[in-house]
Amino acid sequence: MPTSYDVLIIGSGQAGNPLATAMADAGRRVVLVEENHLGGSCINYGCSPTKNMLAAAERAHQVRTAADYGIRTSAPEVDFPAIIAAKDALIQHSRRGISKTLNQEHPGITVLHGRAAFTGKHSVRVTLNQGDEQEIEAPLIFINTGTRAAVPELEGLDAVPYLTTTELLDLKELPEHLLILGAGYIGLEFGQMFRRFGSRVTLIEAGKRLLSHEDDDVCAAMKEMLEAEGVEFVLGAEARRVSQNAAGQFTLTVDAPDGERRLHGSHLLIATGRRPNSDRLDLSQAGIKTDEKGYIQVNGSLQTNVRGVYALGDVHGGPQFTHISYDDYRVVRDAILHGKRRSAKQRPLPYTVFTEPQLGRIGLSEAQAQEQNIPYRMAKMPVRTIGRGRETGRTTGFWKVLVDGQDRVLGAAILCAEGGELMTMFQLIMMGRLTYPQLQNMIIAHPTWAEGINNVFSQLEKPA
Repeated sequence: MPTSYDVLIIGSGQAGNPLATAMADAGRRVVLVEENHLGGSCINYGCSPTKNMLAAAERAHQVRTAADYGIRTSAPEVDFPAIIAAKDALIQHSRRGISKTLNQEHPGITVLHGRAAFTGKHSVRVTLNQGDEQEIEAPLIFINTGTRAAVPELEGLDAVPYLTTTELLDLKELPEHLLILGAGYIGLEFGQMFRRFGSRVTLIEAGKRLLSHEDDDVCAAMKEMLEAEGVEFVLGAEARRVSQNAAGQFTLTVDAPDGERRLHGSHLLIATGRRPNSDRLDLSQAGIKTDEKGYIQVNGSLQTNVRGVYALGDVHGGPQFTHISYDDYRVVRDAILHGKRRSAKQRPLPYTVFTEPQLGRIGLSEAQAQEQNIPYRMAKMPVRTIGRGRETGRTTGFWKVLVDGQDRVLGAAILCAEGGELMTMFQLIMMGRLTYPQLQNMIIAHPTWAEGINNVFSQLEKPA
């Protein structure tokens, strides 16, 4: 006979974990099934470990460029195994904290380690990692299984030891020459990171520019910034085949704008996107619908087409960010436990690309405003004009802000030191519906990065 629970959560991610504790605290009997490590992608191979390694890379860069500030020092010696060990220690600390929360601090939660597969609309079979099976049924089921690296169809790829970001984080030696297939957010962050560690880095992108969702000027500035640090780009290049010789060297053959090219490197990272972890859930047994890519289809309340079954986080597609997954948890928590309904289809989308300097983005880009026929005026200010930038020597980048006909902010792209923090200020400005004249006249402490909020609108285009 199946074991009955009030709530079944499949996947221990940034939506599943807090939902488990909230439901347990509300008196519901909860079972959480996780096939791999507790914590999901953010804790184990996403945000937390990568930002820890990026911090190490930034410190190496600071030492390397110390002479620019009158500080004489020898070139930094990168102890890559020590960097990996520090990253691993951070992961283990986070895992222990999550395990304590779920297993000890909330007695209403049962944690099972295994793979769940649907056997009916509200029933699953869990194949435990030790081999046993357990049947479970629940009226409320939440799928939070996330995504994994999408591996392209590329001749020879299945015969070589390529890396995804998961394996890259576990390398024990620094790559001599890292080839990165894909120049999106992940590719750029890892590209700068390993260049600063001392690797030669080449990014290969099928598109003609980086970051397909960003404006042309943002992409051009990002490319120029990384090229100045020695990162190489091959754009408009379609990968055709890959091989590896007896010495371990990779050869990636691409069709580039100037003809066929053969790129050689010691390691190959595949960073061409993600695919949902929905294909092992036997969703057809429950009649749960997915799109052509396997993402689970949901409505604004994050409900699937099966009553009582929800999909949270990256597995339902759309923007794949930890903070969006966490907001998915808040949407369903408030609806189910507090009777407060809010659509997950209508919410702001802040995000940051953690290169250095960072790119912080909120609201509409220029391209999006034009596509939607929304009138706007633009203010664009180079970072070198900000006092804080000149004083710290961090002058790379620009601020770009769009305003509407009522003088309110429509969106911002902040390519600047602490760009993510500055972007969040613009998000607050947008939520408060402040006008740009109010911002120009705010008293902001000098000399701070935020002082640019006073100044950027002096560059605002005149009304047509």
